[in-house]
Amino acid sequence: MGSGKGLLTVGLLCMLGRCFSECSPGFNSEGNKCNDVNECEEFPEPCGKYTRCFNTEGSYHCQCQPGFTNIKGKVNFTGIDGQCQDDNECTDYANICGHGGNCTNLIGRYKCTCDFGYTADNSSNGHCIDINECNEAEKKREDLCGGKGTCKNVNGSYWCKCPNGYTNYGNDRTPCSELDCDSFNVDSGPPPSLGGLADIVVMMRNSCLALSNPSVTGEVKADGEALLEKLFTAAVAILSPGHLDSGEDVSGLLGTVENAIMLIGPQLKDSHTKMETTETDAEIAVQRGKTRPTGPIYLTNDYASLNTDWTTAAGMGSYPGFALAALLSYKNLEISVNRSFEELTGHEKDGMDPTFKVFSRVVSVVVSNPSTQNLSRPVNITLRHLQDTEESPVVSYICAYWSERGTWSTDGCYQQHSNATHTVCTCKHLSSFAVLMARYPMEHTFGLLVVTKIGLTISLLCLMLCILTFTFCRSIQGTRTTIHLHLCICLFVADLVFLAGISQTKPVGGCRFIAAMLHLFFLGVFTWMLLEGVQLYRMVVLVFNATIRPLYLFIIGYGTPLVIVIISGIIRPKGYGTDQHCWLSLEDGLIWSFFGPVCLIIILNVFFFIVTVWKLAQKFTSLNPDLSKLHKIKAFTVTAIAQMCILGLMWVFGAFLFEEGVVVAYIFTILNSLQGALVFIMHCLLSKQVREEYAHFLSCICPPQKKRYSDFSSTNPSSSQSQGSRSGQLTGESHI
Repeated sequence: MGSGKGLLTVGLLCMLGRCFSECSPGFNSEGNKCNDVNECEEFPEPCGKYTRCFNTEGSYHCQCQPGFTNIKGKVNFTGIDGQCQDDNECTDYANICGHGGNCTNLIGRYKCTCDFGYTADNSSNGHCIDINECNEAEKKREDLCGGKGTCKNVNGSYWCKCPNGYTNYGNDRTPCSELDCDSFNVDSGPPPSLGGLADIVVMMRNSCLALSNPSVTGEVKADGEALLEKLFTAAVAILSPGHLDSGEDVSGLLGTVENAIMLIGPQLKDSHTKMETTETDAEIAVQRGKTRPTGPIYLTNDYASLNTDWTTAAGMGSYPGFALAALLSYKNLEISVNRSFEELTGHEKDGMDPTFKVFSRVVSVVVSNPSTQNLSRPVNITLRHLQDTEESPVVSYICAYWSERGTWSTDGCYQQHSNATHTVCTCKHLSSFAVLMARYPMEHTFGLLVVTKIGLTISLLCLMLCILTFTFCRSIQGTRTTIHLHLCICLFVADLVFLAGISQTKPVGGCRFIAAMLHLFFLGVFTWMLLEGVQLYRMVVLVFNATIRPLYLFIIGYGTPLVIVIISGIIRPKGYGTDQHCWLSLEDGLIWSFFGPVCLIIILNVFFFIVTVWKLAQKFTSLNPDLSKLHKIKAFTVTAIAQMCILGLMWVFGAFLFEEGVVVAYIFTILNSLQGALVFIMHCLLSKQVREEYAHFLSCICPPQKKRYSDFSSTNPSSSQSQGSRSGQLTGESHI
């Protein structure tokens, strides 16, 4: 509207000038003189917006400002001839900002935004020109490509050319890092016993050489994920058979896998990579860029977690353009490293040295920081226990790492917190870690020692009475008595050795002999108990010839335990005797050479007793049962079952005697002392024949006072016959 009003005003003045003045249009009269009218100053915006007004003699003309064009295409015009509109330089002019620039149209002008690697020149619109990063870095005395790399400038960027022996892992803008391919050397690498590990070393060496010198023939460059999968597949082939023979084998495996992850990690495409096999579980995090990364790192799997930061992972030295952190858990390696505790000193408590056991998965932590032996700040590693436990005064948890010497050590690692399921370890260096359970010898209280000595003494006295009774009591001689006699002999020797030598751990040879004797005679107790079950079965099922020849009894009763002990001693000679007790080791499975046969014997005896009771029930319901004989067999069966229950229950607690607390030790000791008294009560005191023999024996030692006339009395024939009949009856019963 402003320009329209101006035009209207000019028109009216012209008309008035014609009416009242003799001056031409564009002039006004001042007296007798006509002067030019400056339309550009007299009238507001005579040309419209985005224009420039030029006064002329008697008139004026307009031109568009830079960045605008008249809609009618005229250069000079008036307000009537057209208006100015904005020019879109971004579409009207190709590549107006230059290579690497992005144009943005504005009213009357445009703006250039430069891509990465370009910068604006000194022009008003800031046209984009390439940055010569190599020259800029040289001016600032910066080293873009590392000490050995050569910087080459390209449009918008640069790339580093690495010499042989160096690589930038396929990222041309990262510094050249030296590759130590000699670390993957078969001759100086893994022990010769691990053939599969040598295959890993060869594979990684070929990959390293291909990175450092692409012209080298050998393994073609593979992407990081494929190479990582090959690594763990080869590791499974080594770990799946089970036990590694030596600490040297373990160290070779751990070191080779850690070096391989250091080589593969920078080649991974993703920032986070997880890979799990039957033997390993790994998570790898990688950060790339020109600037050193910062922020927290948290890696986790089912067995462990790592809590650190990128500053620690990258280190404070030269930055190679990437940072790496990896957490690797071995699912079954703890079986192979459950030894080599020689360097674990200073963990004594109350003057007692503990025994150690690996109580978590073995976990390796790998970072790109070259100074892993002296980190700027500690890292926290949370390890899950292999078993959930309760707090105990005889158990503590220790954070340890696998040293280069092939042993466990605790230098630079300490336990921050532990509960029933996890232990948090804080370490100032990185390696392969695990939680060790330190078990201290159970302190036997004075009361327990008294119960042990008194209980076993009573048991030994009762067993001695049983042995004398079964040996010299003629009226009860038979197969069952022979079985009971040798059962008591085995139990007597076992209890005597247990009382005298269970804690005599020095010398080692003597302790192993004591453990072997206990193994032999406790197995003998159960073997003779099995023979008793077999004899009861034969007595009920077989009508005639139910006895077993003594030679067969001795071969089975003593030969079977002896064979088991000999085989166990050949296979696991070091399993006899521990640091605290002269018994079978609980670490290497040797304990099952005792509990395995015991469980089998109990199962067989249960079978024989069930069949015996079933047959007895059938015989009791028959038409003409021999009730006296059946009642005796029934009593024999009840005592045999009670005997088996006491012995079996005792070894249920005996299985945990050296693993649990004082309560279990009390229960085991009480049951151990009861078994001798139980045998004496069931097989001697509850037997009428034995009681009569005792009475006869006592009468011989202390004869009763008789009346004088009894010396002259005659013997009653009927009485004699009765005694003879009873004697014959006893003789007949003794054969049962």
